[in-house]
Amino acid sequence: MPRTQKQPDRGGRTAREPGRPERPGGRGAAGAVQSVDRAVSVLEILARHGEAGVTEIAAELDVHKSTAFRLLGVLENRGLVAQAMERGKYCLGAGVLRLAGAAAVRLDISQEAVPVCREVADELGETVNIAVLDDDAAVNIMQARGTAAVTAQNWLGRRTPLHATSSGKVLLAHLSPTLREGLLARPLTRFTDRTVTGAAMLRAELEAVVRQGYGVTVEELEPGLAAVAAPVRAHDGEVIAAISVSGPVYRLDADRLPKVAARTAAAGAELSRRMGYGF
Repeated sequence: MPRTQKQPDRGGRTAREPGRPERPGGRGAAGAVQSVDRAVSVLEILARHGEAGVTEIAAELDVHKSTAFRLLGVLENRGLVAQAMERGKYCLGAGVLRLAGAAAVRLDISQEAVPVCREVADELGETVNIAVLDDDAAVNIMQARGTAAVTAQNWLGRRTPLHATSSGKVLLAHLSPTLREGLLARPLTRFTDRTVTGAAMLRAELEAVVRQGYGVTVEELEPGLAAVAAPVRAHDGEVIAAISVSGPVYRLDADRLPKVAARTAAAGAELSRRMGYGF
């Protein structure tokens, strides 16, 4: 018997044979991308108009009302849109403010940190970084290099472990007890023979970080590397970042580290003032 030819659907595409799954990266992936694009468009529409109904949103997206309603439902569940006062209207939700606030904090720190980091890097000759918490790691969002750091690594954008870096220890020390203990309950990776991998010992170090106002690591992430970090606070006192100074152990030795720590703590206090803390 002759094989039955697959008939094109209304859009001119050839229909899949029954029971045959879609190939990865095919129409299923394209549909997911299209849904994300439409969801972002919904947010842009609400940002532009202030509020809008399902019919208006569907018209702007050129989709059926049921599609617009499903998109709004997903966004509402995530707190990104909310029902406006007028029934049937939607507006941007508090979740958008949360995301915008997080982005604004990073942008503000990056901008305000430039003169502070540049001054410390020029004064000490070492590499200065600003790191923020990124889930279970510290990520460096700004860097300034001193004159002595000609061969220093580029730490910008790099995620580093909390338990093995000075910035990470500062951020970890100022987390809520619940979040901190949750992270300490996980296995701690050993990077060198000086990495602290015991929760009890690390917990004692974190208490010292809070007490003295800075954290220190010596060859805990990489052999030959030492660093000291201090907290950066927002206007409400919350620790939102860490400023660190790092360099080779032969320059950041036992004699020099206390002076570098004091300068780093002072830089953290200055950047905190720039972020509104203490006013």
